Amino acid sequence: METTEIGSRSEFALWAIQRAQEILTIEGAAFAIAARDMNDDALAATAADLGKAIADAMLEVFDGLIAD
Repeated sequence: METTEIGSRSEFALWAIQRAQEILTIEGAAFAIAARDMNDDALAATAADLGKAIADAMLEVFDGLIAD
């Protein structure tokens, strides 16, 4: 994953929008397909994957706030 330097609120907003789009494109699509197919096991797994992707993105930005 590439590193992005965020220097302003608008840059952060842009990063957040782009990450949300990535997450929804990948994890959201799988979740929607599982819901459409009414596959309870896949629905649970893809919901967990979606939640993990969101948490990972939040940790990614948090880790960037900590100085080395």
